[in-house]
Amino acid sequence: MALHEKISSILATEPLGSKVTVKGWVRTFRSNRFVAVNDGTTLQSIQAVVDYEREDEALLAKLSPGAAVSISGEVVESQGKGQRVEIMAESIEVHGTSDPERYPLQPKKHSLEFLREIAHLRFRTNTFGAIFRIRHTLSFAIHKFFHDRAFYYLHTPIITASDAEGAGEMFRVTTLPAGDPPRREDGTVDFTKDFFQQETNLTVSGQLEAELGALALSRVYTFGPTFRAENSNTSRHLAEFWMIEPEVAFANLKDNQDLAEEMLKYLIKEVLAAHPEDLQFLNDRLQQEESQKPAHQRSSMGLIEKLEFCVAEDFERLTYTEAIRILQNSKPNKKKKFQFVIEDWGADLQSEHERYLVEKHCKKPVILTDYPTQIKSFYMRLNDDQKTVGAMDVLFPGIGEIIGGSQREERLDVLERRMAEMNIPQEELSWFLDIRRFGTCPHAGFGLGFERMVQFVTGMSNIRDVIPFPRTPGNVSF
Repeated sequence: MALHEKISSILATEPLGSKVTVKGWVRTFRSNRFVAVNDGTTLQSIQAVVDYEREDEALLAKLSPGAAVSISGEVVESQGKGQRVEIMAESIEVHGTSDPERYPLQPKKHSLEFLREIAHLRFRTNTFGAIFRIRHTLSFAIHKFFHDRAFYYLHTPIITASDAEGAGEMFRVTTLPAGDPPRREDGTVDFTKDFFQQETNLTVSGQLEAELGALALSRVYTFGPTFRAENSNTSRHLAEFWMIEPEVAFANLKDNQDLAEEMLKYLIKEVLAAHPEDLQFLNDRLQQEESQKPAHQRSSMGLIEKLEFCVAEDFERLTYTEAIRILQNSKPNKKKKFQFVIEDWGADLQSEHERYLVEKHCKKPVILTDYPTQIKSFYMRLNDDQKTVGAMDVLFPGIGEIIGGSQREERLDVLERRMAEMNIPQEELSWFLDIRRFGTCPHAGFGLGFERMVQFVTGMSNIRDVIPFPRTPGNVSF
Protein backbone atom coordinates (compact mmCIF):
# COMPACT_ATOMS: atom_id res chain seq x y z
CA MET A 1 0.00 0.00 0.00
CA ALA A 2 1.39 3.40 -1.00
CA LEU A 3 2.22 5.73 1.86
CA HIS A 4 0.57 9.11 2.32
CA GLU A 5 3.54 11.42 1.85
CA LYS A 6 4.04 15.13 2.30
CA ILE A 7 4.38 16.96 -0.97
CA SER A 8 7.38 18.82 0.41
CA SER A 9 9.18 15.49 0.94
CA ILE A 10 8.41 14.23 -2.55
CA LEU A 11 9.64 17.44 -4.16
CA ALA A 12 12.78 17.41 -2.00
CA THR A 13 13.74 13.75 -2.53
CA GLU A 14 12.34 13.19 -6.05
CA PRO A 15 11.83 9.41 -5.58
CA LEU A 16 11.53 8.47 -9.25
CA GLY A 17 9.72 5.17 -9.81
CA SER A 18 8.18 5.11 -6.33
CA LYS A 19 4.48 4.63 -5.74
CA VAL A 20 3.11 7.43 -3.55
CA THR A 21 -0.17 8.83 -2.31
CA VAL A 22 -0.61 12.55 -1.83
CA LYS A 23 -3.53 14.20 -0.07
CA GLY A 24 -4.32 17.87 -0.40
CA TRP A 25 -6.40 20.48 -2.17
CA VAL A 26 -6.69 21.18 -5.87
CA ARG A 27 -5.13 24.45 -6.95
CA THR A 28 -5.84 24.09 -10.67
CA PHE A 29 -7.13 21.49 -13.11
CA ARG A 30 -6.39 22.19 -16.75
CA SER A 31 -6.95 20.45 -20.05
CA ASN A 32 -8.86 17.67 -18.22
CA ARG A 33 -5.42 16.19 -17.61
CA PHE A 34 -3.19 18.15 -15.22
CA VAL A 35 -4.09 18.53 -11.53
CA ALA A 36 -1.99 20.80 -9.30
CA VAL A 37 -2.30 19.66 -5.66
CA ASN A 38 -1.01 21.46 -2.57
CA ASP A 39 -1.04 20.15 1.01
CA GLY A 40 0.31 23.20 2.82
CA THR A 41 3.72 21.70 3.61
CA THR A 42 5.44 23.76 0.92
CA LEU A 43 4.90 26.70 -1.34
CA GLN A 44 5.01 24.40 -4.36
CA SER A 45 2.21 22.22 -5.66
CA ILE A 46 2.82 18.85 -7.25
CA GLN A 47 1.31 18.04 -10.62
CA ALA A 48 -0.60 14.82 -11.14
CA VAL A 49 -1.29 13.67 -14.67
CA VAL A 50 -4.76 12.19 -15.15
CA ASP A 51 -5.71 9.62 -17.80
CA TYR A 52 -8.92 11.34 -18.84
CA GLU A 53 -9.96 8.47 -21.08
CA ARG A 54 -9.97 6.12 -18.08
CA GLU A 55 -11.66 8.42 -15.56
CA ASP A 56 -15.37 9.08 -15.75
CA GLU A 57 -16.70 12.57 -16.43
CA ALA A 58 -18.40 12.84 -13.02
CA LEU A 59 -15.06 12.47 -11.25
CA LEU A 60 -13.31 14.91 -13.57
CA ALA A 61 -16.04 17.47 -12.92
CA LYS A 62 -15.25 17.33 -9.20
CA LEU A 63 -11.56 18.15 -9.73
CA SER A 64 -12.11 21.88 -9.36
CA PRO A 65 -10.10 24.42 -7.33
CA GLY A 66 -10.58 23.85 -3.62
CA ALA A 67 -11.56 20.19 -3.82
CA ALA A 68 -9.88 17.86 -1.29
CA VAL A 69 -8.31 14.86 -3.03
CA SER A 70 -6.23 11.74 -2.54
CA ILE A 71 -4.14 10.80 -5.56
CA SER A 72 -1.98 7.68 -5.85
CA GLY A 73 0.46 6.92 -8.59
CA GLU A 74 4.07 6.66 -9.72
CA VAL A 75 6.58 9.50 -9.40
CA VAL A 76 8.02 10.20 -12.86
CA GLU A 77 10.23 12.81 -14.46
CA SER A 78 8.09 15.73 -15.56
CA GLN A 79 7.70 16.43 -19.25
CA GLY A 80 6.56 20.01 -18.66
CA LYS A 81 8.27 23.17 -17.47
CA GLY A 82 8.28 24.43 -13.91
CA GLN A 83 8.62 21.11 -12.09
CA ARG A 84 11.16 18.29 -12.05
CA VAL A 85 8.82 15.46 -11.08
CA GLU A 86 5.11 14.70 -11.31
CA ILE A 87 2.76 11.86 -10.49
CA MET A 88 1.16 9.60 -13.07
CA ALA A 89 -2.22 9.20 -11.39
CA GLU A 90 -3.44 5.63 -11.01
CA SER A 91 -6.30 6.30 -8.60
CA ILE A 92 -8.12 9.46 -7.59
CA GLU A 93 -10.54 10.07 -4.76
CA VAL A 94 -12.40 13.32 -4.20
CA HIS A 95 -13.39 13.81 -0.57
CA GLY A 96 -16.66 15.53 0.25
CA THR A 97 -18.15 18.01 -2.16
CA SER A 98 -16.89 21.08 -3.97
CA ASP A 99 -18.78 23.97 -5.52
CA PRO A 100 -16.60 25.52 -8.23
CA GLU A 101 -19.12 28.26 -8.96
CA ARG A 102 -19.04 29.61 -5.39
CA TYR A 103 -15.42 28.85 -4.41
CA PRO A 104 -13.88 32.32 -3.90
CA LEU A 105 -10.21 31.38 -4.41
CA GLN A 106 -9.92 31.19 -8.15
CA PRO A 107 -6.47 30.92 -9.80
CA LYS A 108 -5.86 34.66 -9.98
CA LYS A 109 -4.42 37.39 -7.78
CA HIS A 110 -6.62 38.47 -4.87
CA SER A 111 -6.19 41.59 -2.76
CA LEU A 112 -5.23 41.23 0.90
CA GLU A 113 -8.38 43.16 1.83
CA PHE A 114 -10.52 40.57 0.05
CA LEU A 115 -8.64 37.70 1.64
CA ARG A 116 -9.29 39.13 5.12
CA GLU A 117 -13.00 38.76 4.35
CA ILE A 118 -12.49 35.04 3.72
CA ALA A 119 -9.90 34.41 6.44
CA HIS A 120 -11.21 30.85 6.82
CA LEU A 121 -9.89 30.08 3.32
CA ARG A 122 -6.89 32.39 2.91
CA PHE A 123 -4.55 29.77 4.45
CA ARG A 124 -4.72 28.04 1.04
CA THR A 125 -3.02 30.86 -0.81
CA ASN A 126 0.75 30.93 -1.33
CA THR A 127 1.13 34.16 0.65
CA PHE A 128 -0.66 32.95 3.75
CA GLY A 129 0.76 29.47 3.56
CA ALA A 130 4.23 31.04 3.73
CA ILE A 131 3.23 33.40 6.57
CA PHE A 132 1.77 30.72 8.80
CA ARG A 133 4.59 28.24 8.24
CA ILE A 134 6.98 31.01 9.33
CA ARG A 135 4.75 31.89 12.28
CA HIS A 136 4.98 28.29 13.48
CA THR A 137 8.77 28.29 13.24
CA LEU A 138 9.01 31.55 15.19
CA SER A 139 6.74 30.18 17.91
CA PHE A 140 8.76 27.00 18.26
CA ALA A 141 12.05 28.95 18.20
CA ILE A 142 10.91 31.20 21.05
CA HIS A 143 10.32 28.22 23.32
CA LYS A 144 13.62 26.63 22.30
CA PHE A 145 15.57 29.86 22.85
CA PHE A 146 14.35 30.22 26.42
CA HIS A 147 14.47 26.50 27.23
CA ASP A 148 18.11 26.31 26.15
CA ARG A 149 18.91 29.22 28.49
CA ALA A 150 17.28 27.70 31.58
CA PHE A 151 14.12 29.82 31.55
CA TYR A 152 10.87 28.37 32.88
CA TYR A 153 7.66 28.82 30.87
CA LEU A 154 5.06 30.46 33.12
CA HIS A 155 1.34 30.54 32.32
CA THR A 156 0.02 33.86 33.61
CA PRO A 157 -3.70 34.65 34.01
CA ILE A 158 -5.87 35.78 31.13
CA ILE A 159 -8.53 37.04 33.54
CA THR A 160 -7.18 39.69 35.92
CA ALA A 161 -8.30 42.32 38.41
CA SER A 162 -5.28 44.57 37.74
CA ASP A 163 -4.32 46.89 34.89
CA ALA A 164 -0.63 46.18 34.35
CA GLU A 165 -0.10 49.13 32.04
CA GLY A 166 -2.23 51.68 33.89
CA ALA A 167 -3.86 52.55 30.57
CA GLY A 168 -7.43 51.50 31.40
CA GLU A 169 -8.13 50.18 27.86
CA MET A 170 -9.28 46.72 28.91
CA PHE A 171 -12.07 44.30 28.03
CA ARG A 172 -14.38 43.60 30.96
CA VAL A 173 -15.13 40.02 32.01
CA THR A 174 -18.51 39.63 33.65
CA THR A 175 -21.51 37.35 34.08
CA LEU A 176 -23.79 40.22 35.13
CA PRO A 177 -26.79 40.88 32.85
CA ALA A 178 -25.86 43.60 30.36
CA GLY A 179 -29.29 45.23 30.34
CA ASP A 180 -29.95 45.48 34.06
CA PRO A 181 -26.89 44.78 36.25
CA PRO A 182 -27.25 45.05 40.03
CA ARG A 183 -26.40 48.52 41.31
CA ARG A 184 -25.33 50.15 44.55
CA GLU A 185 -27.24 53.01 46.12
CA ASP A 186 -25.07 55.52 44.24
CA GLY A 187 -26.06 53.94 40.90
CA THR A 188 -22.71 52.27 40.13
CA VAL A 189 -22.61 48.58 39.15
CA ASP A 190 -22.33 46.27 42.16
CA PHE A 191 -19.56 43.90 41.13
CA THR A 192 -19.79 42.00 44.43
CA LYS A 193 -22.69 40.20 42.72
CA ASP A 194 -20.46 39.21 39.79
CA PHE A 195 -18.77 35.82 39.33
CA PHE A 196 -15.46 36.93 40.86
CA GLN A 197 -17.18 39.35 43.27
CA GLN A 198 -15.10 42.23 41.90
CA GLU A 199 -14.48 43.96 38.59
CA THR A 200 -12.32 41.82 36.29
CA ASN A 201 -10.84 42.20 32.80
CA LEU A 202 -8.90 40.42 30.10
CA THR A 203 -5.18 40.89 30.65
CA VAL A 204 -3.06 43.44 28.81
CA SER A 205 0.18 41.84 30.00
CA GLY A 206 1.53 38.93 31.99
CA GLN A 207 4.49 40.96 33.21
CA LEU A 208 3.46 41.63 36.80
CA GLU A 209 2.76 37.97 37.46
CA ALA A 210 5.96 36.98 35.64
CA GLU A 211 7.91 39.17 38.06
CA LEU A 212 6.52 37.06 40.91
CA GLY A 213 7.78 33.90 39.23
CA ALA A 214 11.20 35.34 38.45
CA LEU A 215 11.79 36.25 42.09
CA ALA A 216 11.65 32.57 42.99
CA LEU A 217 12.65 30.69 39.81
CA SER A 218 15.26 33.25 38.65
CA ARG A 219 14.34 33.15 34.95
CA VAL A 220 10.83 32.84 33.54
CA TYR A 221 8.98 33.79 30.38
CA THR A 222 5.37 34.02 29.32
CA PHE A 223 3.98 33.45 25.83
CA GLY A 224 0.25 33.95 25.73
CA PRO A 225 -2.70 35.99 24.46
CA THR A 226 -3.18 39.58 25.57
CA PHE A 227 -5.98 42.04 24.89
CA ARG A 228 -6.25 45.79 24.37
CA ALA A 229 -9.59 47.58 24.00
CA GLU A 230 -7.96 50.39 22.03
CA ASN A 231 -10.36 51.68 19.39
CA SER A 232 -7.72 51.78 16.69
CA ASN A 233 -8.07 50.68 13.08
CA THR A 234 -4.43 51.15 12.07
CA SER A 235 -2.23 48.56 10.37
CA ARG A 236 -0.25 48.21 13.64
CA HIS A 237 -2.98 47.37 16.16
CA LEU A 238 -4.99 44.30 17.16
CA ALA A 239 -7.46 43.84 20.00
CA GLU A 240 -6.19 40.29 20.60
CA PHE A 241 -2.55 39.38 20.10
CA TRP A 242 0.24 37.27 21.61
CA MET A 243 3.05 38.49 23.83
CA ILE A 244 6.42 37.05 24.87
CA GLU A 245 7.56 38.45 28.22
CA PRO A 246 10.75 37.21 29.90
CA GLU A 247 11.63 38.29 33.44
CA VAL A 248 15.09 37.78 34.96
CA ALA A 249 16.10 38.13 38.60
CA PHE A 250 19.42 39.81 39.47
CA ALA A 251 19.47 41.48 36.03
CA ASN A 252 19.98 45.13 35.13
CA LEU A 253 19.15 47.22 32.08
CA LYS A 254 22.29 46.18 30.19
CA ASP A 255 21.51 42.50 30.79
CA ASN A 256 18.03 43.17 29.46
CA GLN A 257 19.38 44.76 26.29
CA ASP A 258 21.78 41.89 25.73
CA LEU A 259 19.01 39.30 26.11
CA ALA A 260 16.69 41.13 23.72
CA GLU A 261 19.37 41.46 21.03
CA GLU A 262 20.40 37.83 21.39
CA MET A 263 16.80 36.63 21.16
CA LEU A 264 15.89 38.70 18.10
CA LYS A 265 18.98 37.57 16.20
CA TYR A 266 18.33 33.95 17.15
CA LEU A 267 14.72 34.07 15.90
CA ILE A 268 15.68 35.66 12.59
CA LYS A 269 18.46 33.10 12.02
CA GLU A 270 16.01 30.26 12.65
CA VAL A 271 13.59 31.58 10.03
CA LEU A 272 16.36 32.24 7.48
CA ALA A 273 17.57 28.66 7.89
CA ALA A 274 14.16 26.97 7.86
CA HIS A 275 12.26 28.92 5.20
CA PRO A 276 14.43 30.03 2.26
CA GLU A 277 11.68 29.25 -0.26
CA ASP A 278 8.92 31.01 1.66
CA LEU A 279 11.12 34.03 2.35
CA GLN A 280 12.13 34.31 -1.30
CA PHE A 281 8.46 34.25 -2.31
CA LEU A 282 7.61 36.95 0.25
CA ASN A 283 10.70 38.92 -0.78
CA ASP A 284 9.58 38.90 -4.44
CA ARG A 285 6.06 39.82 -3.40
CA LEU A 286 7.35 42.75 -1.37
CA GLN A 287 9.57 43.96 -4.20
CA GLN A 288 6.58 43.97 -6.54
CA GLU A 289 4.57 45.90 -3.93
CA GLU A 290 7.41 48.41 -3.47
CA SER A 291 7.71 48.96 -7.22
CA GLN A 292 4.18 50.41 -7.23
CA LYS A 293 5.15 53.15 -4.76
CA PRO A 294 6.72 56.53 -5.62
CA ALA A 295 10.52 56.29 -5.65
CA HIS A 296 10.99 58.33 -2.45
CA GLN A 297 8.69 55.97 -0.50
CA ARG A 298 10.37 52.72 -1.50
CA SER A 299 12.34 50.69 0.99
CA SER A 300 16.07 50.62 0.36
CA MET A 301 16.26 46.93 1.38
CA GLY A 302 14.61 43.74 0.26
CA LEU A 303 13.09 41.46 2.89
CA ILE A 304 15.89 38.89 3.02
CA GLU A 305 18.53 41.63 2.92
CA LYS A 306 16.81 43.35 5.87
CA LEU A 307 16.73 40.15 7.91
CA GLU A 308 20.40 39.39 7.21
CA PHE A 309 21.24 43.01 8.06
CA CYS A 310 19.63 42.69 11.51
CA VAL A 311 21.56 39.51 12.23
CA ALA A 312 24.90 40.88 11.05
CA GLU A 313 24.84 44.28 12.75
CA ASP A 314 25.49 44.99 16.41
CA PHE A 315 22.52 47.01 17.63
CA GLU A 316 23.26 50.69 18.24
CA ARG A 317 22.57 51.73 21.83
CA LEU A 318 21.46 55.30 22.49
CA THR A 319 19.86 57.11 25.38
CA TYR A 320 16.57 58.89 24.85
CA THR A 321 18.39 62.20 25.43
CA GLU A 322 20.90 61.40 22.67
CA ALA A 323 18.05 60.41 20.35
CA ILE A 324 16.18 63.66 20.99
CA ARG A 325 19.30 65.64 20.15
CA ILE A 326 19.73 63.69 16.89
CA LEU A 327 16.09 64.18 15.95
CA GLN A 328 16.05 67.89 16.80
CA ASN A 329 19.03 68.46 14.49
CA SER A 330 17.70 66.26 11.67
CA LYS A 331 16.63 67.71 8.31
CA PRO A 332 13.08 66.29 8.51
CA ASN A 333 12.62 67.98 11.87
CA LYS A 334 14.16 71.31 10.89
CA LYS A 335 12.12 71.41 7.67
CA LYS A 336 9.01 70.25 9.57
CA LYS A 337 8.68 67.13 7.42
CA PHE A 338 7.90 65.04 10.48
CA GLN A 339 4.19 64.84 11.24
CA PHE A 340 5.14 65.26 14.90
CA VAL A 341 7.93 67.84 15.08
CA ILE A 342 10.35 67.30 17.97
CA GLU A 343 10.67 70.54 19.91
CA ASP A 344 11.48 69.72 23.52
CA TRP A 345 13.02 66.99 25.64
CA GLY A 346 10.19 64.87 27.02
CA ALA A 347 8.37 64.32 23.72
CA ASP A 348 6.91 60.85 23.19
CA LEU A 349 8.65 59.37 20.14
CA GLN A 350 6.46 58.30 17.23
CA SER A 351 7.05 55.60 14.64
CA GLU A 352 8.40 58.16 12.14
CA HIS A 353 11.07 59.22 14.65
CA GLU A 354 12.01 55.63 15.49
CA ARG A 355 12.35 54.72 11.82
CA TYR A 356 14.48 57.80 11.13
CA LEU A 357 16.92 56.76 13.85
CA VAL A 358 17.17 53.20 12.50
CA GLU A 359 16.99 53.72 8.74
CA LYS A 360 18.55 57.14 8.17
CA HIS A 361 20.83 58.03 11.07
CA CYS A 362 22.24 54.86 12.63
CA LYS A 363 21.50 52.56 9.70
CA LYS A 364 21.23 49.58 12.02
CA PRO A 365 18.81 48.32 14.70
CA VAL A 366 18.70 50.65 17.70
CA ILE A 367 18.07 50.16 21.41
CA LEU A 368 16.90 53.37 23.11
CA THR A 369 17.18 53.64 26.88
CA ASP A 370 16.52 55.97 29.80
CA TYR A 371 13.22 57.60 28.89
CA PRO A 372 11.53 60.46 30.79
CA THR A 373 9.52 59.25 33.78
CA GLN A 374 6.31 60.94 32.62
CA ILE A 375 6.01 58.88 29.43
CA LYS A 376 6.76 55.46 30.92
CA SER A 377 5.06 53.03 33.31
CA PHE A 378 5.12 53.14 37.12
CA TYR A 379 7.08 49.88 37.52
CA MET A 380 10.21 51.07 35.65
CA ARG A 381 13.24 51.79 37.82
CA LEU A 382 13.83 55.46 38.59
CA ASN A 383 17.33 56.58 37.60
CA ASP A 384 19.59 58.63 39.85
CA ASP A 385 18.79 61.81 37.92
CA GLN A 386 15.17 61.52 39.14
CA LYS A 387 14.05 62.52 35.60
CA THR A 388 14.42 59.27 33.68
CA VAL A 389 13.70 55.58 34.16
CA GLY A 390 15.66 52.49 33.15
CA ALA A 391 13.43 51.72 30.18
CA MET A 392 14.44 50.35 26.79
CA ASP A 393 12.86 50.04 23.35
CA VAL A 394 14.33 48.00 20.50
CA LEU A 395 13.75 49.65 17.11
CA PHE A 396 13.86 47.78 13.79
CA PRO A 397 13.91 49.01 10.17
CA GLY A 398 10.52 49.36 8.54
CA ILE A 399 8.56 48.82 11.73
CA GLY A 400 9.95 50.96 14.55
CA GLU A 401 9.50 49.61 18.09
CA ILE A 402 9.47 45.83 18.26
CA ILE A 403 10.38 45.32 21.93
CA GLY A 404 9.68 47.41 25.02
CA GLY A 405 11.13 46.67 28.44
CA SER A 406 12.88 47.96 31.51
CA GLN A 407 14.74 47.29 34.67
CA ARG A 408 11.97 47.00 37.23
CA GLU A 409 11.70 49.22 40.30
CA GLU A 410 12.70 46.93 43.18
CA ARG A 411 12.78 49.61 45.92
CA LEU A 412 9.53 49.57 47.85
CA ASP A 413 9.53 53.21 48.91
CA VAL A 414 10.27 54.46 45.39
CA LEU A 415 7.64 52.19 43.85
CA GLU A 416 4.99 53.30 46.32
CA ARG A 417 5.79 56.94 45.59
CA ARG A 418 5.59 56.39 41.84
CA MET A 419 2.25 54.61 42.16
CA ALA A 420 0.88 57.48 44.25
CA GLU A 421 2.07 60.02 41.67
CA MET A 422 0.29 58.08 38.90
CA ASN A 423 -2.88 57.45 40.95
CA ILE A 424 -2.49 53.66 40.86
CA PRO A 425 -4.35 52.05 43.83
CA GLN A 426 -1.81 50.26 45.99
CA GLU A 427 -4.35 47.99 47.67
CA GLU A 428 -5.16 46.32 44.32
CA LEU A 429 -1.47 45.48 43.83
CA SER A 430 -0.55 44.54 47.38
CA TRP A 431 0.81 41.22 46.11
CA PHE A 432 3.07 43.07 43.66
CA LEU A 433 4.37 45.27 46.46
CA ASP A 434 4.96 42.22 48.67
CA ILE A 435 7.68 41.08 46.29
CA ARG A 436 9.47 44.33 47.17
CA ARG A 437 8.96 43.61 50.89
CA PHE A 438 10.22 40.02 50.95
CA GLY A 439 13.51 39.24 49.23
CA THR A 440 13.57 42.08 46.72
CA CYS A 441 16.43 42.22 44.20
CA PRO A 442 17.27 43.99 40.95
CA HIS A 443 15.37 42.41 38.06
CA ALA A 444 14.47 43.22 34.47
CA GLY A 445 12.32 42.08 31.57
CA PHE A 446 10.71 43.05 28.31
CA GLY A 447 7.75 42.38 26.05
CA LEU A 448 7.81 41.31 22.42
CA GLY A 449 4.56 41.50 20.50
CA PHE A 450 4.59 38.22 18.60
CA GLU A 451 2.54 39.49 15.66
CA ARG A 452 4.88 42.48 15.34
CA MET A 453 7.77 40.02 15.04
CA VAL A 454 5.94 37.89 12.46
CA GLN A 455 5.09 41.06 10.56
CA PHE A 456 8.74 42.10 10.47
CA VAL A 457 10.04 38.69 9.37
CA THR A 458 7.44 38.24 6.63
CA GLY A 459 7.48 41.84 5.36
CA MET A 460 3.71 42.19 5.61
CA SER A 461 2.56 45.79 5.92
CA ASN A 462 -0.62 45.07 7.91
CA ILE A 463 -0.58 43.21 11.23
CA ARG A 464 -4.01 41.72 10.42
CA ASP A 465 -2.30 39.53 7.85
CA VAL A 466 0.01 37.70 10.27
CA ILE A 467 -2.58 36.35 12.73
CA PRO A 468 -5.09 33.70 11.61
CA PHE A 469 -8.24 35.53 12.66
CA PRO A 470 -7.67 39.21 13.47
CA ARG A 471 -9.74 40.88 16.17
CA THR A 472 -10.14 44.59 15.48
CA PRO A 473 -12.85 47.22 16.18
CA GLY A 474 -16.08 45.95 14.61
CA ASN A 475 -14.52 42.67 13.47
CA VAL A 476 -14.88 39.40 15.36
CA SER A 477 -15.62 37.13 12.40
CA PHE A 478 -14.71 33.43 12.32
